[in-house]
Amino acid sequence: MATATGNSGVVKLVTDGGTVAAVAEVRSFSIEETADTIESTVMGDTSRAYLAGQKTATVSIECYWDSSDAAQDDLDASEKIDFEIFPNGVGSGKKYVGEGFVTSKSISVSFDGMVEASFSLQATGAVTESAA
Repeated sequence: MATATGNSGVVKLVTDGGTVAAVAEVRSFSIEETADTIESTVMGDTSRAYLAGQKTATVSIECYWDSSDAAQDDLDASEKIDFEIFPNGVGSGKKYVGEGFVTSKSISVSFDGMVEASFSLQATGAVTESAA
């Protein structure tokens, strides 16, 4: 199995105008997929038993704020966004595709640092994995 560095990762969004655009100035991102479990233990069992439940995914993006970037500009709380996540860069490894709602947007500023932005998305429906 090949390992990779994170400096090639890309996050793309479908902007309000319907154009696919890479989010500018990305410093880091993550996609977390989880699955619920449903307990199916019955009387007489000596160990608990479970069945797979529904899956969910969240996306977090950390970047330097760029007010002229159409993709960052579209990441407003409660907006529905289509996303494509490329951990190894476009055309390499896997990509994760889905849609979700922006659940948080945070802009932070310090007098001796860069203006930074953080965004969180809650996926709605399945996130699909395929070759990049």
